[in-house]
Amino acid sequence: MEMPTMKGPRLDTTHWTAILLCMVSGSVLFAADAASDPATAARSLRETRYSDRTDSVADKLRHLEGAYRLKDFRLARALADSIRQTLQFEEQQESSLGAALVGAEAFVPVSSLPAAWRDWARGWTYAKVLSLEETAGEARAAEPVELVTAFRADQTASLAREVRVARVEGSVLREVRSQVTEEVRRGHERHCRLTLLVDSPARQRTHWLILYGNPDAELPDYPTDLKVTGEGFGLDLENEYFRGSLSKQMGQLERLIYKREHGQELFAGGEGHGEPPGIDWAHDYVTSGNFQKLRITNWPASPDYEVIRGPLSLTVRRWGFPASPIHPVFTPSRMNIFVEYRFYAGTPWFIKTGSMQVIQDIEIGYLRDDEWVFSGMSFNETLWMGRDGKLRIGPVAPSQAEDLWGVGFFHRETRDAFIGLFLEHTAENAPPLTHTGTPTLHYKWHGHVWSRALYQGATLRAGAVLRQRNAYLTLPFPESGGAEIVEGIRRRMLSSLVASPASLPAVIDASAPSGRLARPGEAGDSPISKKALWEALGNCRDEQLYEARPSIVDLGLVYDLRVRGDVVQVLMAMPNRGRPRLGFFAYGSGGNASPVRDVLLKVPGVRRVVVEQTWEPPWNSNRLTDEGRRKLGL
Repeated sequence: MEMPTMKGPRLDTTHWTAILLCMVSGSVLFAADAASDPATAARSLRETRYSDRTDSVADKLRHLEGAYRLKDFRLARALADSIRQTLQFEEQQESSLGAALVGAEAFVPVSSLPAAWRDWARGWTYAKVLSLEETAGEARAAEPVELVTAFRADQTASLAREVRVARVEGSVLREVRSQVTEEVRRGHERHCRLTLLVDSPARQRTHWLILYGNPDAELPDYPTDLKVTGEGFGLDLENEYFRGSLSKQMGQLERLIYKREHGQELFAGGEGHGEPPGIDWAHDYVTSGNFQKLRITNWPASPDYEVIRGPLSLTVRRWGFPASPIHPVFTPSRMNIFVEYRFYAGTPWFIKTGSMQVIQDIEIGYLRDDEWVFSGMSFNETLWMGRDGKLRIGPVAPSQAEDLWGVGFFHRETRDAFIGLFLEHTAENAPPLTHTGTPTLHYKWHGHVWSRALYQGATLRAGAVLRQRNAYLTLPFPESGGAEIVEGIRRRMLSSLVASPASLPAVIDASAPSGRLARPGEAGDSPISKKALWEALGNCRDEQLYEARPSIVDLGLVYDLRVRGDVVQVLMAMPNRGRPRLGFFAYGSGGNASPVRDVLLKVPGVRRVVVEQTWEPPWNSNRLTDEGRRKLGL
């Protein structure tokens, strides 16, 4: 839009901005007129929709264009950030976890199960039946399995609290550890990602029950060796095999320490190239003419990220455009890079998934998607694997240098090893890939390195996407049978267990499992009625939303509710870190007239209330109830 030519005194930026905002949004003048007429204002309030209380991405983009033309950079930066926040909300509302393996309408009432089983599962109302089949002839032990599952929204209040998984073992049920993450509300359904660690004999089918529909259920507290500390993406983590650290600056894997008798530490020393050095250096590319290298390790902070924690796995996702050595002088938005780490409980390997998405045509001098550097001469032998899946020791055969599907190092005496297995490596709308990455023991006497270059001197067209999925093994490499162990791990990773909806046999010779599924207070046996407690919490409102006044239950701020004797424990989140003080809801700080402690202490039998705060998982709009969405006009 061209600005009009005006005679007379020159208007400054502030005046131009005011004119622009009036031009693109006539609602400002309407609001002023309505305020002068109380009847009109009241009618306007009643008719106000969600879209009247916020602004769309399209609206903000128009404002941003106008601010940029006026060179009002502070306004433009504020609008850019506001656009980002709206996109985050819309992603929460619309993004998909993928097709659900088990649909929302696929369930059986627990009351229809054999008497011994339904007594064991007392408190739960519904069950989904699932089968997992091993088809590759490879026995599995604690293999991670992740499933997207759908549930009717009217059958559950919180999948994180309610879902339990039981394995059918002959005539009995046995609870297994599970993890619910990324729960979303889509219309009349709730979807989530369900993680299991599965044992399975070779070429056998096993059956599983996903139990849900229990308003008295509490967040499960499964034992785990996976420990995670820190906030944001710069985390420290460990399981029974290793300890790891992610860079506090940009989230790249910085170091690993093996949990063996001598505690081998894998690190990259020195000053890097000015950025903090780490053992994982990918992804990056060199621009045309070899002008500069753009790296994700140059990020001053991760541009965008997600962290998903649980007892069985930790997922850290980061994405954005790689940064120049003199960022932000050069900030090309030509290739968006996505990197995900996934670590598991009780597992001597982790997964890295990545993609490089070309947004506009780009000339590159060099591009790589995998590089690992280790200082200190930790190893003294190299390993590699060709397309045939056979692991070999020693130098890479020249004929195999561009067709590698696994590389690594080990030490002849300590048997410590680090091995990368390339599971997926594809290019869409791009030239064919080379599968390079020859391991080198002595890199400028710095240590060991492998680097997988995909292209040198190439042009990539808009729409090209390069994808990878790699596994990195930290287990020892025994002198006898080591190659067979690694080859078996890769075969199992390439041939996942086949999951499908299933039905139980018409006739089941069911026996009573030991114990019961419910913990104390989860099967209608709470010493204080949880229904009464939830109803009381429905009276604790967010009075900063003056007219709507949704309750903390409407907003989905209550993550867990436990009763121990006459003590009630409430686990809560806050909507965002701009309001970090839980006391506003807990005990009425800031003028809240109906705090949690007060309303719960009025419930008969409650002597003490303990309110705890958590930021994990972060609250988002998927936690809103139907009533909460109605009150907010969503």
